[in-house]
Amino acid sequence: MITSVHVAKLGPTGLVFRGPKPSKVRGLLSADAGITSPLGSALLPRLDPTRSAMIAFWESEDALDEYLESDRVGRRLADGWHARLTPLRAHGSWPGLPSDTRASRSVETDGPVVVATLAKLKMTNAYRFFKTSAKAEGRVVTSPGLLWATGFGSPPFVATLSVWESAGAAAEYAYGTAQPEHNDAIAVDRAKAFHHSSAFVRFRPLSVAGSLDSGRNPIPALDLV
Repeated sequence: MITSVHVAKLGPTGLVFRGPKPSKVRGLLSADAGITSPLGSALLPRLDPTRSAMIAFWESEDALDEYLESDRVGRRLADGWHARLTPLRAHGSWPGLPSDTRASRSVETDGPVVVATLAKLKMTNAYRFFKTSAKAEGRVVTSPGLLWATGFGSPPFVATLSVWESAGAAAEYAYGTAQPEHNDAIAVDRAKAFHHSSAFVRFRPLSVAGSLDSGRNPIPALDLV
């Protein structure tokens, strides 16, 4: 099994793209996509309709390669930035995520990590969710060790994607006492869940390709170990 994340300009297609359906793509376990939104402390997301993101879980790299080479939207995604990942730990569950993924908060790994938060939002909780998450998002963009981050989604699917210099930096933001905003958001969610389902997953990148709008890759290939 392999996970892929993609960020690309899809043009008008991106406004309606929600990810391919597993029944239509060989070897696809699940896929979710939406337009991106830069993270920040604003109450409402600042949507960027020019850029889309997708996270997908695959049976194999061969299946992913076939999709990127043969599918019309897949070829557009291949022209952007994408990373191939393996999960290190997870809280919650998501279609395609291995059920035996470790649930421990701490993991030992060298090099950069990618963190994804995935959720199907209860729309009646939308205001409470965005109000709470804005505080955590405002903090993440100034956190030591953050290389790059974005939100993306097509409600009720909402997600964030962040790239960190190390697992320690990601864990310090998520659970450290010096930056309590994320811990506070966790406590509010536990008191009354924002979502129908959710997963918080930390990944180790296996390979990366392409670049973002700035022309840079947030995980230089030489940093992979």
